[in-house]
Amino acid sequence: MASVAAAGGKAWHERLLPDRALAWAALALLACVLAALFRGRAQFATVPTVVWPHLLTIVLALALTPVMLLRRKGDTRHRVLGYIWVAAMFGTAALSFRIRTANGGFSFIHILSIWTVIQVPLIVWRARQHNIVGHRRSVRGMVVGALLIAGFFTFPFDRLLGHWLFG
Repeated sequence: MASVAAAGGKAWHERLLPDRALAWAALALLACVLAALFRGRAQFATVPTVVWPHLLTIVLALALTPVMLLRRKGDTRHRVLGYIWVAAMFGTAALSFRIRTANGGFSFIHILSIWTVIQVPLIVWRARQHNIVGHRRSVRGMVVGALLIAGFFTFPFDRLLGHWLFG
C-alpha cells in the first residue's frame, strides 16, 4: 500500500486538522455538553431513560479524545484507552438509533451514526494491521464527523442540549 508521503504529501485533514486542534475542539465541545447538563439539571427527571447512556458514552468519548490525540501512541495504555474510546463511540451511535425526533423519525445525525457503526471496526482493524496512516485518518475523520459535527448539531434547532445551554 502506498503511503501518503509517497503519494505526494499529506491528506487535507493532516494539513488542516492537526491533533492539537482536534483535541482542543473536543475539549470545547465537552465543556459545552457539561455546561448544558449543569444548566439543565432541573429538568433531568423529564429526560427519557435512553438518553442518559447515550450522553454518558459521548461524554466518555469526548473526555478520552484529547488524551488519545495528545499522548504517546502505540503503547499498551494507548491500546486500552483506544478500545474504551471505540466502545464509547460505537455505544453512542448504537444508542442513537433508539432516540428519535419529536415526530418519531430519524434526524440527519443518524446518518453519522450509521457511518460510526461502520467505521469503528475499521479503526480497530487498521490498528491491528499496523496500518498507522489509515488508522490515523479514520480516527481523525471519526473525531471530525461523529464527535465535532454531530456534537455541533446537538445544540441548535431546539434540541435538548441546545435548549439547556442557550434556553
